[in-house]
Formats: sequence, C-alpha cells, structure tokens
Amino acid sequence: MDLSAESRIAIEAVSQAVRVCLSVQASLVKGGTLQKGDKSPVTVADFAVQAVISRRLAAAFPGLPLLGEEDAGALRGAEGEALAGRVVRAAQSALPELDHAAVLDAIDRGGHEGGSRGRFWTLDPIDGTKGFLRSEQYAIALALIEDGEVVLGVLGCPALPVDASRPQAGTGAIFSAVRGQGAFQHDAEGRDPRPIRVSSQLQRWALRFCESVESAHSNQSDSARVAELLGIEAAPYRIDSQCKYAAVARGDAEIYLRLPTKPGYVERIWDHAAGFMVVSEAGGRVSDVRGAPLDFSKGRGLEANRGVIATHGPLHDEVVAAVGSVLGG
Repeated sequence: MDLSAESRIAIEAVSQAVRVCLSVQASLVKGGTLQKGDKSPVTVADFAVQAVISRRLAAAFPGLPLLGEEDAGALRGAEGEALAGRVVRAAQSALPELDHAAVLDAIDRGGHEGGSRGRFWTLDPIDGTKGFLRSEQYAIALALIEDGEVVLGVLGCPALPVDASRPQAGTGAIFSAVRGQGAFQHDAEGRDPRPIRVSSQLQRWALRFCESVESAHSNQSDSARVAELLGIEAAPYRIDSQCKYAAVARGDAEIYLRLPTKPGYVERIWDHAAGFMVVSEAGGRVSDVRGAPLDFSKGRGLEANRGVIATHGPLHDEVVAAVGSVLGG
C-alpha cells in the first residue's frame, strides 16, 4: 500500500498545526496571567488546529472524510463571535487565505461517524488540555483509518524533549508511522526523519511506565498496584496526552497504562489511533486491559474495548495479566 502522499501531507499539516499552537501559547504569555478555570487559549488552539488540518487534507484528498473531535457550533451566532474571531486569526497564522466562513466550514468537516468500511481521517487537534495550559505536554494526533484498521499515524508533540536523555537538545518533535513501514521521529518542521524503536529492556525491576498527570484520566492507585505486582521499582513517568505513546515508541518508557476510572466509559478513537500506529510500527504492542486488540471499526468510540495498555512488547502479556489481577478480570 503506497501511502507516501498521505503521509507527506499529514506530516506537513501537523507541522503547520504545531506552529499554530506555539503562536497561541506565545500570545497567552504576552497577555499575562491566565485566570483560574479559563481554558480559552486551548479552545482557540483546538478549533484553529482542526480548521488548518481539515483544510490541508481536504485540498489534497477531497474524497476522504474527517472524523474530528470538534464542531463549530460554539463559534456560530452572536455568542460565539468573539471566540470565532480569535480562532480565525489563529488559523490564518498558518493559512492566511482562510476567511471566517472557510474556517468554520473546515472545522465542521470533522463530522464523519467512522465505521468499518471505507477510508477516513481521525483527528484530535489538542490532546492534553491542561498540559497545553501549563506549557507542558500536549499532542496533535492525526490518523488514517481504512476498513476499520489504522494504516497511518502522525503525532505532533511541540513540548516533548527531542532527546529525553539530553534535555538541553531542545523540544518539539513529530512522530509518524505507516503500517508495515516502521516508525520515525522528525523535527518540529516534519524534517530529518530517523527511525525509532521501542526499548529492549527485559528486567522487570527496571521497567518504566508512564501514565496521565491527571488522575481523572487513568486510575493511578491501580497503576501503582500493577507496578508492585510486576516488581517495578521506578517511579511513574507522568506526562499528558498521546505523548505517552511517543515515549514508549522511542524507548523513554516501556509501559503506558490507561486504566478505567469509571464503569461504562468509552475511549474515543481520536485519542488512540495515531499513538497506536506509532507504537505498533516501532515494535511495541497495544491492546485493551483484557489483552484484546483495539477495534477502530465501531464508529467514534472504542466500543468493544476497555482501557488501553501499550508496551514495548516482550512482557505485554504479563502486564495484561497483572492489570487483570488488579482490576478483577
């Protein structure tokens, strides 16, 4: 399957979206202290990123629909006028030709419902709201799904260290993967690809696991019990967003646990499709907490799955067994 054109455009689009995010964050810093509870900067970035990526994809692949997290309902009418103006200006920082109507229409292209047939893109424009507001970790996650299977994934991680072992090397990376072709790390402009592989660590005590900063996103007490069962001695590596997938893919950690926090919660496909592809192509394994493959064919949610486990591979079944023991099967 030749996805070279799709991969190139996806990487370029995510790189443009990274610049939009950095621009919005720079204006936040310039504007002074953010009031508690004010999420407007990440809201602006969320909408603007979806508009920019949607527009780029539509221009290159007009027949491919988009399943995105956002819609432009909150930006229409008198009540949304001020917010819409900020979103349009942010989108224009990447695509100056976009006017107000074009931005809203591009956002609303994300209404596809997914499913088991055909090809479509899925996008999480800003994964990691609080990470964005703290100027810590957040991700732009774009994936291509064909007949219910992820075939391409791109993760933009603007604040992730280029090299976790050398913090002085700077921040900002894009990760890409096409099914059967391996995984790569690029610079924040989408250039200089280099192959990445998961860790080869087999000693259980030395395994590193990452989980969400926010306890609402994953049950951290259960994660601690899993680590104890496996004999892991290292403290958890807590970072926001799908950057956790990138950390596993390039060997910064061996395990990513997203354990259920409440009964009946359904993960959304845009939260996992890109990261799943990058880890899988880097040599790792991804499943739900029962060890079942992630099923991206059920629409907008992972309806057939519960939670997520991503690992470097060799000890995946042992991690699943430990999680099962903690969660009670």
